[in-house]
Amino acid sequence: MSVPMISFEAGEARLDWIALTEALAAGHRGPRAEIGDTFLYRGGDTLLSRAAWIDGMGIAVKTATIFPGNDGRETPVVNGGVNLYSDADGTLEAIVDFHLVTKWKTAGDSLMAARRLARADSRRILIVGAGAVARSLREAYGAGFPGAEFMVWNRTNAAAAALAAEYPDTRMVTDLEEAVAEADIVTCATMSTEPLILGEWLRPGTHLDLIGAFRPDMREADDRALQRARVFVDSRDTVLDHIGELKIPLAEGAIEAADVQADYYEFSAFQRGSDEEITLFKNGGGAHLDLMTARHVLERWSQG
Repeated sequence: MSVPMISFEAGEARLDWIALTEALAAGHRGPRAEIGDTFLYRGGDTLLSRAAWIDGMGIAVKTATIFPGNDGRETPVVNGGVNLYSDADGTLEAIVDFHLVTKWKTAGDSLMAARRLARADSRRILIVGAGAVARSLREAYGAGFPGAEFMVWNRTNAAAAALAAEYPDTRMVTDLEEAVAEADIVTCATMSTEPLILGEWLRPGTHLDLIGAFRPDMREADDRALQRARVFVDSRDTVLDHIGELKIPLAEGAIEAADVQADYYEFSAFQRGSDEEITLFKNGGGAHLDLMTARHVLERWSQG
């Protein structure tokens, strides 16, 4: 039996952001995933292997290499592969392009949270970072919040300007504090190990979306941001004890585990309480989301 290999181009042509968020929501109404993550390090380089098994949906294994030194070269910073296995007999059902799954899973994860936590009238969106993830966020948030105006901030102005030039209603900004204070939604996709977003900058009603931190030593927002906000995560299992964004403030007593309001398996609590409150979402991007996304890709691809 031949195993389909779904390329980036073939998958991209069949996907849309809103449908993906609905598929992710449906996946979280089923059994909680069994997950296993393995991290290996060599200096600043990371080998990340993530596996998930959802009863009734199947198995996915995704292995990623993150080599920051590739930045500026022809080779991408992140590489890897995704295998999707049958729930019924464990056979390999598909090999899905790694970058396709990563792009749509990552930005779709954040968009699903924003559709529940950001104010429905959000019209000013700040993207912090200007890499590949930032571009997918511009696409995803553009689909989820049509008519919104976008700002892009990056440590390197030229990269922010280049991203902004690719999309309508998008402009580069150079003052991060001023841009955060202006935004209804702030979405961060950086490789920072030190907080870039300060809680004192956030105005009432802001939704803060944190994506970049994936290692125990990485953070994008300071303690004050977490203390001022109602905090949500995609999965308690993959975030609280593994990613510095929450692991560090939890260990230091800046916040408590009880301060995390809900994850995606608690949809009844996964919502904004008022227009004035600040909401904060940590996108941990666990393997269960890769599985849900890869399964959605295969279903869309099979439909032709």
